[in-house]
Amino acid sequence: MEDGKHRLSDAERLDWLRLFRTAGIGPRSFVELLERFGDAAAALDALPALPRDSRKPDRFRIPDRDIVQREFDAVMALGARMLCLCEGDYPPGLAAIADPPPVLTVLGDATLLERPAVAVVGARNASAHGRRFAEEIAEALGAAGYAVVSGLARGIDGAAHRGALATGTVAAIAGGIDVVYPPEHAALHAQIGADGLLVTEQPLGTTPTARHFPARNRLISGLSSGVLVVEAAVRSGSLITARMALEQGRDVFAVPGSPRDPRCGGTNDLLRQGAILTESAADIVEALRRQTPRPPRIRPAAAPSQPIETERENEPAGDRDRITELLAATPTGVDELVRECHMSAAAVQTVLLELELEGLIERHPGNRFSLVL
Repeated sequence: MEDGKHRLSDAERLDWLRLFRTAGIGPRSFVELLERFGDAAAALDALPALPRDSRKPDRFRIPDRDIVQREFDAVMALGARMLCLCEGDYPPGLAAIADPPPVLTVLGDATLLERPAVAVVGARNASAHGRRFAEEIAEALGAAGYAVVSGLARGIDGAAHRGALATGTVAAIAGGIDVVYPPEHAALHAQIGADGLLVTEQPLGTTPTARHFPARNRLISGLSSGVLVVEAAVRSGSLITARMALEQGRDVFAVPGSPRDPRCGGTNDLLRQGAILTESAADIVEALRRQTPRPPRIRPAAAPSQPIETERENEPAGDRDRITELLAATPTGVDELVRECHMSAAAVQTVLLELELEGLIERHPGNRFSLVL
C-alpha cells in the first residue's frame, strides 16, 4: 500500500493472479473491478453474474484455483516471485502508468527496481557501430548509478544488456519468465536472471507472439525515467516504445544517424519531433536531473473496509443510455463524458466498465472509449 509495507497473503495473491489470468480481463478493467467490488475475491465471485457480450458468451473464463496454484508454485520453484500492484515493492514508476500490470513475475535482483533506470532500445538488425555504442552507453549509465532496461531482443537490446551486466540490467520480456526468446540469447537470459532482473506479466510457458510485444514495450518505458533509441527504422517497434514513453510522461532520447542508413530513419525523425539528441551518457544524466518528479498514481487497496456499491444499486436507469448516446466510432475521453452527462467520474467509470465487459465499447489509449459498431 502507500506506506510501502503492505503485502498480500498467499491466498490474496492467488485471487489476484486468478482474476488477472481470466480471459477478457485486462489491466485497466482489473483495477476497475477491484474499485467496484472491493477485492479480487469479491470480483471473482461477481464476475459470472456481470453482463457480457452476447457474441462471446464464454468471454470470462476464470481459471480454476488449482491451475493458478500450480503456476504460483512453479514460479517459486524457479526462484522467482510475484509482485502485485498494491504491494510496496511493486516498481513505483510502473505503478504510475495508465495500465500497469496487476501482477508481475520477477526473477533475479528485485532491488534493481528501486534504482533510477534508463531504457536503451533499437534495431534488431543493428549495425556493428550501433551495437558498440549501445553497449558503451549502457556501461556508462550503469557507472552513473542507473539500471539499464531493455527488451532482450536481438541487436541493440542485447548489446545494452551486456554493457550493464556488471552494474545492473533489467530485461522486460514478452513471454513467460521461463521461456528464452530469441533462442540465441539463452546464455544472456540466464545471466540476467542470475545477476540482473527478468520481468514479465505473462504466464509461465508463454512463447511470445506479435501481440505480446506492444505490452512488453510499455513495461520497458514504464520501468524507466527515460528511453534512448539508438537505431530504429521508420516503422520500427522501438518507436512504439518511444511513443509509449511520451504517453507516460518520460523523456525520449535519440542518437542521430546517417540519412543514408534506413536503420536511422526512425531516430532522425524522433529528433525532428523534439527528442533529446544524445551523443553520450552525460546528455541523458543531465536531462534526467532536470526532470520533474512524477506524482504517484493511487494504487488499488487490497481490501477496503466498505466494498463500493455497484451501479445497479445507485445508478439512475437512463445513465447507460446517456453515455452510449455520447459515444461514437471516434474515441471520446472520460473527462468529456463526465462534463456532458453531468455524472460523477466514479459513476461514469462504472457504466463504462459494464459496457466494456459486455463488448459494446472499446477502450483506447488515453482513457478514451468508442462504440463497437
